Amino acid sequence: MIDNSVLITSFFAFGVALAISFAMTPIVKLFAKKVGAIDVPKDARRMHKVPIPRLGGLAIFLGFLISILLFGRIDPQMKSILLGAVFIVMLGVVDDIHPLKPLVKFAGQIVAALIPVLSGVVVERLMNPFGDGKYFELGLLAVPLTVIWIVGVTNAVNMIDGLDGLAVGVSTIATVTVFTIAVLVSESYIAVTMAALAGACMGFMPYNMNPAKIFMGDTGSMFLGYLLATISIQGLFKFYVGISFAVPFIILGLPIFDTTFAIIRRLLKGQSPMHADRGHVHHRLIDMGFDQKQSVAILYMLSVVLGLSAVVLATSGEVKIIILAVAILASVLIGLSVTGHDKKKEKEQQEEKQDEGTEDAPGSEEKHG
Repeated sequence: MIDNSVLITSFFAFGVALAISFAMTPIVKLFAKKVGAIDVPKDARRMHKVPIPRLGGLAIFLGFLISILLFGRIDPQMKSILLGAVFIVMLGVVDDIHPLKPLVKFAGQIVAALIPVLSGVVVERLMNPFGDGKYFELGLLAVPLTVIWIVGVTNAVNMIDGLDGLAVGVSTIATVTVFTIAVLVSESYIAVTMAALAGACMGFMPYNMNPAKIFMGDTGSMFLGYLLATISIQGLFKFYVGISFAVPFIILGLPIFDTTFAIIRRLLKGQSPMHADRGHVHHRLIDMGFDQKQSVAILYMLSVVLGLSAVVLATSGEVKIIILAVAILASVLIGLSVTGHDKKKEKEQQEEKQDEGTEDAPGSEEKHG
């Protein structure tokens, strides 16, 4: 039974976060210009053509923080999560103004992860899908694996922040997914937290959609990754253990798999895993001929499919069948869209080659007598 009071509180948390984030973004934009937090397009990885202010994540953070202080439940573990969030945001602000060395940033992310972990925000067990035992007890592995999870997701969201509106949109979809599951399993604490985060993201989105007026920068992408990682540990790992092995990975499937393949790709090339390149899934869609808006729309749809799949694991009966059908339909539509666009691109390239061949043919040039 869904608790109406949770939905009402979540609604207000969402609205307040959205309003604050929306109102603060122009102010943050002016601040970014003043301190020189500007993203200058200086390599092929960057899709924008003109310098654009960073630090937009600061508006997202402020919207979320104020809303959660007003409507959220602040227990000791939530305090530690918020403290870690403050640290990761400060790290992001410094990096957006004066880019940090990768190892320094990585060390900072570990520190941010340790703050909640040392306060008990830890994955203690995972479901055992292979044996008769119900769970894998992690024991001494609990702390290092939790830190790896938090740092990994933090970087995963950071790495997909390559197109206007992509990272904030994918994070919003993941947030709404966690919110939906939290409501279904009556976890009001998680639901209100996710409602506040979704509102903060959506308040920023109008400024970040193509063509973007401001980027959220590492301030925003690391904050979103960190918070999704820590809240999923609090909510889905601890309170709904039966699905904990799969759900967070499915919800964050796009950034996790993109980052995993990026690391493998770089290692195979003999490069550092932190070496930036143009091999991410959003770059590949651009190279296939999709523009930024089309690429982002495709990845949004993929994230929705993953989100629906995660919700399926937390539902039953007719609802599960309906959600699964929608997920399958969305997958088919994505496949048809990509395949159709690819064929159209190939046809255009063939026509261009034929036109070039006609122009180069003997006697095809105009004669002037």
